[in-house]
Amino acid sequence: MRIVFSRKGFDSASGGGPSPIVAGRPVTLPIPAGEGLSQTTYGVLGLGDHAVKASRGRLGAESLCHHDPMFRDDGQALLGQCGAAQTHLANHGVGAGDVFLFFGLFREEGGKPHHRLFGYLHVDQVLPLATIDPARKAELAALGFPHALGLHASNGNDTLYRGRGRQASRASSRLRLTEEGASPTNWHVPEWLAEVGLSYHDNPARWTTPGRLKSVSRGQEFVTDVGAREDALRWIAAIVAEITD
Repeated sequence: MRIVFSRKGFDSASGGGPSPIVAGRPVTLPIPAGEGLSQTTYGVLGLGDHAVKASRGRLGAESLCHHDPMFRDDGQALLGQCGAAQTHLANHGVGAGDVFLFFGLFREEGGKPHHRLFGYLHVDQVLPLATIDPARKAELAALGFPHALGLHASNGNDTLYRGRGRQASRASSRLRLTEEGASPTNWHVPEWLAEVGLSYHDNPARWTTPGRLKSVSRGQEFVTDVGAREDALRWIAAIVAEITD
């Protein structure tokens, strides 16, 4: 099995600030979208006021957003990826049976920004959108799935990952990545992760002490191939259970 730590949502560069934690619930804000690549506004998702506050007024209820990943009421989740990030996933063999763990930058009222996990996708299907059946692509476009509305990458490698998935309904301490009192990129991670390795984090200096990682400040998809390693499989099962609780 491969686990992908997948960065999504608002931050200082995309949107202008952290997504909020409201009444103990992480409310992830999708990044802004350009004309023609979205039909969904923050207002449609009920996120208009949060977008105004997090972006310091640069975005509002009528602003278009990149609604991706998309979590559906039937327990299915959709993720689109393209460009260099998709090439990275393909080069690491990410596919059916693997798990995306979505993380982003969050902040409680009066608190400090920190990274936390907020959702997961257990991949059942991987579909290249440039060659997908037109009827299926039309169904995805009707849902407002951004990569079905128009290919985002010049090389046309836009790809759909589909499977069961959920968002977290509470900001559990177990889903927090950033160490308490530390800057967002100082993570507390399971000790096996340093042994298995994580893409973009090959520099030994990033693994400061057992269970600690100085994560890269940018990048979208960080992949670790845990195979059948039992401690890693127990960890991912516990994280998914925490998200679905």
